Amino acid sequence: MDAAIYVQRMLDAYRATPGACGVVRKPDRAFAQQLFARGVPLEAVENAFVLAASRRLARPANAPPLGVIRSLAYFSPVIDEVLASPVSQDYYRYLRARLAQCRR
Repeated sequence: MDAAIYVQRMLDAYRATPGACGVVRKPDRAFAQQLFARGVPLEAVENAFVLAASRRLARPANAPPLGVIRSLAYFSPVIDEVLASPVSQDYYRYLRARLAQCRR
């Protein structure tokens, strides 16, 4: 996959992530290009989006509301976590299904 496709797919996934503002800024595009240059698999980034969104939705009902995610860099620690932890793809499929249920 070339850089342009990688970045576009990542930014599309970012826009679709629950809790993200849906607006892509110049620093977001630069961050995506950095991830490509580092060789970070797109699947790992998409898994990080799912993991972070799931965690945000799993908060206690009485917790104060979280702000909107306004930067792709917000996911940087979660991307690193996904890269460092050998979690089954089944878990991420499960989280995706749970997020889909929440959107209904």
